[in-house]
Amino acid sequence: MPVRMKRAYDSPSSDDGYRVLVDRLWPRGISKADAKLDNWLKSIAPSDELRKWFHRDPSRWGEFRRRYLSELKEHREILRPLAQRANKERVTLVYSSNDSERNNAVVLKQYLKMLGAV
Repeated sequence: MPVRMKRAYDSPSSDDGYRVLVDRLWPRGISKADAKLDNWLKSIAPSDELRKWFHRDPSRWGEFRRRYLSELKEHREILRPLAQRANKERVTLVYSSNDSERNNAVVLKQYLKMLGAV
């Protein structure tokens, strides 16, 4: 099953499967009960320095992607079980960004594929 991505502000759905928040910061205005998350992997989110550097500047997307992939390599062993889970059940990466095409979940999804996720 392909890994999905979904904004934290979109309603959870039964077909989301295993929902994991992939941001370092909790989404504003969302209660833990309403988020209906199975896990929160804040340690694999972009570092605070990288997150602040990229914040709202889409022209930095290419460099952000490169730097974040480098950071993700340090978390390979944490992410391998998530990639394996994605081969058995639906996994939805939950993120807060307004930009659905340029955010950390997009890069993480690509990285999970490199680790063998469908």
